[in-house]
Amino acid sequence: MSNTDQFSEDLVANIPYLRAFAHLLVKDHFLAEDVVQDTLVRALSARSQFKPGTNLRGWLTIILRNRYFNLRRRRGFRAEIQMDVELAGGGASGGQEETLEFRDFQRAFDTLPAAQRTALALIGADGLSYEEAAQATGCMVGTMKSRVSRARLHLTHLLDRGGTGKRALPAL
Repeated sequence: MSNTDQFSEDLVANIPYLRAFAHLLVKDHFLAEDVVQDTLVRALSARSQFKPGTNLRGWLTIILRNRYFNLRRRRGFRAEIQMDVELAGGGASGGQEETLEFRDFQRAFDTLPAAQRTALALIGADGLSYEEAAQATGCMVGTMKSRVSRARLHLTHLLDRGGTGKRALPAL
């Protein structure tokens, strides 16, 4: 196998790591995906600078981190994107994507244990405080916070990976 083939395979193998790191760093799904895409493009264009046998994941992480910080330094980055969408008239949705996203959410939500579904519904949908939700369910406030946190992590894991509950999930 040539170095180019190995580099491409290793690059593809690191995409899940890059996505996870970008989401932790950026906290915005779409911007994180853009940063990952840009990282991959930059890595491919600079592949001659990478020395085989060294730490590819570290090299990619540095590219991703630097790209993110460069974007943050640019004042008005978000405003530029919003203006472009408004000027192009591409801001309206036909509703298809939202329908699919809601269906994916519903499927993921249905995989949650009953206690976590209830906790998330009380806090997220009904707008109760943690104290009110804990009182309504007869549990401690810390237990309610834990259930909501675990439910959110579980949903994030499923939805960010496009999962449907059929994949192996981390233990909750």
